[in-house]
Amino acid sequence: MSANFLEAIRELFVQSLRAWRLAGEVSLVGEGAIDIIAGGKTIRVERAPAGAPLRWILIVDGRRRGALALPAVLRQVRGALDPGHAPISARIAAGPLVPS
Repeated sequence: MSANFLEAIRELFVQSLRAWRLAGEVSLVGEGAIDIIAGGKTIRVERAPAGAPLRWILIVDGRRRGALALPAVLRQVRGALDPGHAPISARIAAGPLVPS
């Protein structure tokens, strides 16, 4: 995984904390991991090993969780840091360009 990719993901978490109005720190750790420290919790986000059915591994309160994509990672991070947050589902569907 390239350093530029990891830095972009780190910045995504920094901006997400701001959008969620949560104070915290986000840092690159070792090779391929990101630590998010906020609300008295530390969450580690790592790429899953090659060949795994998941793309991301999150470690929250000592428990390992998997995620298929970054939106799932963000949802899990938000849920861990802000348990009172009620997630909203959005659906995107094809439709006519001009309503009839």
